[in-house]
Order: sequence, then C-alpha cells, then structure tokens
Amino acid sequence: MNIRPLHDRVVVKRTEEERTTASGIVIPDSATEKPAQGTILAVGGGRVTDSGEVRAMDVKVGDRVMFGKFAGTEIKLDGEELLIMREDDIIGVFEA
Repeated sequence: MNIRPLHDRVVVKRTEEERTTASGIVIPDSATEKPAQGTILAVGGGRVTDSGEVRAMDVKVGDRVMFGKFAGTEIKLDGEELLIMREDDIIGVFEA
C-alpha cells in the first residue's frame, strides 16, 4: 500500500463481518451490515492547531478501532476496500 494520509486522517481496513450464524445458516451480503470497526493501516502526522503546533495522534498503526456507521470516505486501493477518516471519527480503541 502506498498511501500516506495527511494531518489528522487515518487509513482503516474494516474487519470482516460474520457471514454465518452459530447454527450454520449463511447470511447473504445484502442482509449484513458493514462492521463499524477495523484496523488502522496508516496515520497522518497530526492535527495542526490554531497556534501552528502539531498535536500528535492518539492512535497508531495496528490499533483496532471502533468508528461511526457513516464515518470516513470509502476508497479502493490495490483491490482492497479501505476507509480514510479523521481521527475525530474514531469512537474508541480496543485494548488488549
């Protein structure tokens, strides 16, 4: 992947949604919602404040995050569907 997000943006790959139930019933793509969580693949340099300073990002590459249902912009890069979103769109980070 050759993309570097700018400022306070991150590149996120959604986690794969579950396509079968516990009893083995296969759920078609049209009936599943896109998951609102994923893994961060790239981060920008940070937000530029009004005073001109750069505030460091709170997230890093590899973090598993949760975000809003309609957050980010979907892009397709090297055959993969990715999201580019602002750090503000991230609701939380999953702790190990």
